[in-house]
Amino acid sequence: MHMRTPTLKDVKLTEGFWKSRTDMIAESLIPYQWDALNNRIPGAPESHAVENFRIAAGEAEGRPEGIIFHDSDIAKWIEAASYVLSVRPNAELEAIIDELIRLIAKSQKSDGYVNTYFIAEGDEHRWSDLKMGHELYCAGHMMEAAVAYFKATGKRKLLEVMCRFADYIGEVFGPNEGQNHSYGGHPEIELALYRLADATKNRRYEELAEYFINIRGTVENYHIGETADPGMNHDNKWFREDYFLAHEPVRGMRTADGHAVRAVYLYTAMTDLALRQTDDAMVEALGALWRNLTRRRMYITAGIGPQGRGERFTVDYDLPSDTGYTETCAAVGLVFWAWRMTLLNPAGEYGDVIERALFNGALSGMSLDGTKYFYVNPLEINPAIAEYRYDHDHVKTARVPWFDCACCPTNIARLVSSVSQYFFSRTDKEIWLHQYASGEYGIELEEESLNLIVKTDYPWDGRIRIFLMSSSSSHLPLHLRIPAWCEDFTLALNGEILSNPGIENGFVTIERLWEKNDEIELVLKMSVLFIRAHGDVVETAGKIAVQRGPLIYCLEEQDNGPGLHRILIDIESEPTVLPDDTLLEGGRIVVLDGFREEKDTDEILYRPYEKNRGLKPCRIRAIPYFQWGNRGQNQEMRVWIRSIK
Repeated sequence: MHMRTPTLKDVKLTEGFWKSRTDMIAESLIPYQWDALNNRIPGAPESHAVENFRIAAGEAEGRPEGIIFHDSDIAKWIEAASYVLSVRPNAELEAIIDELIRLIAKSQKSDGYVNTYFIAEGDEHRWSDLKMGHELYCAGHMMEAAVAYFKATGKRKLLEVMCRFADYIGEVFGPNEGQNHSYGGHPEIELALYRLADATKNRRYEELAEYFINIRGTVENYHIGETADPGMNHDNKWFREDYFLAHEPVRGMRTADGHAVRAVYLYTAMTDLALRQTDDAMVEALGALWRNLTRRRMYITAGIGPQGRGERFTVDYDLPSDTGYTETCAAVGLVFWAWRMTLLNPAGEYGDVIERALFNGALSGMSLDGTKYFYVNPLEINPAIAEYRYDHDHVKTARVPWFDCACCPTNIARLVSSVSQYFFSRTDKEIWLHQYASGEYGIELEEESLNLIVKTDYPWDGRIRIFLMSSSSSHLPLHLRIPAWCEDFTLALNGEILSNPGIENGFVTIERLWEKNDEIELVLKMSVLFIRAHGDVVETAGKIAVQRGPLIYCLEEQDNGPGLHRILIDIESEPTVLPDDTLLEGGRIVVLDGFREEKDTDEILYRPYEKNRGLKPCRIRAIPYFQWGNRGQNQEMRVWIRSIK
């Protein structure tokens, strides 16, 4: 089965949730981030990323400043802006990118090398710190940017720059005598080389990607020695081989380990390899990794990576709420991997994880207007504690305008600006709808094309209407994902309810000779669900989370007062779903009945237990998790709430 992904031009968003967010990316976020990359946001950490390329191009004096991998921020911004240009031509934005590409091209060395930090350091320092130098990582992101801009505009300049760089990397690294038999500490170039190969039809880039994947975890003593960051040397238990996903060959991997972003980027590339060649051992490894990550090491928000030290995985069921790291980039990378797994095998569980990550763990990393960000996305915040605890040092109690290490803002930008490519997939003879959003879908098949119009207020409402705007000459199966959260649904064709539509592999299927103006109506019942975690998740024992549709909800201090830990939800009461009257997004809040424990007013630290002591009835207001932190600073928030029957 050769599954294909849509281009951004195949989907025209017309209204609703994702239309409003992609509009915001184009109109607000892209200009804002360009200002941030040029040090023009008052009070924000300075980026230096654009200035570094001016220096490398010989058009400014000084030495590059900032994080060693700042080039990747430029690359991800170009990629996000290219996705915007794919559906919104903008001569001014295109001119800005062209000028930036001119600087990148001018900075390129005669042998093809591009990297502002190491150009300044001198040629002798290239590839001297493969663990933390991020040279291959930055190269990979710039390759992805080049492909995106080429597809959006047809312009080849950046693509040619990156092809020369890839050719040079292929000379330096490889299995032959005299080449460097190693790989980068942060996976990224592997998946980027596959994208470059697809865009250029150059098989050599696929072979180089395969080399970097296959050699990983096989080179003896790869991580013995020094790196630019002395805190990450080999004697630090958090930064040994597993941190770099170098502890074993990829086909032997069975548990999600190490740095969470590195992990999902590597798994994405491994799946790219499995999509291109028969490799049963790789498929087996990917299946085991998927099951371990999603069933034992993933938060209810699809956040991953619970530990701040090393931004990493730890052990099964270790999912603390208040110290959870759950970096925005990790949720973004999880979407990339889940989509590749969808193409490998269109099972509904992959779309379920994409949906969970998109609406919760990833989107929470960006404010509603796109100008404030979270790097870390915990499931519980108590500012009075977080600001004084060393193990909470990574937790921000309010969104910020930028970061010294600004990988997340540009990453969420490129994800949301390209979100429509995750809505459907196809073979030559079948169509799968994985996500639901209002839009016009152009689907090219082997011998014909179908045009669909989707109308829905998803994720706020579970009614999805699909209209066929063209006819079919053959019986085409149309597969519709039924989300795992959905306990009941109805499916109708041209007004007639289809009885007992079976779910197979997470999808219901309608197969017919489609006629123009056929109408499908899928109604997913959106009940408010009380969710408990696996009993081995220590942090959530005795607590529940609130979910409606794909959205995880949370409590904020603004609605419920301070001391959220004293609130108990009455799970036998009937929740009420109301229009949002605060954030004005056309969304829904959930109002619940519950109780608030009376606050102790004396100084007795410990006392005999009293059942249901001082409980007073209260109304509890819950908002979608991705919206938290948009109405003020230094407020409490929590997802997991105590319950009472």
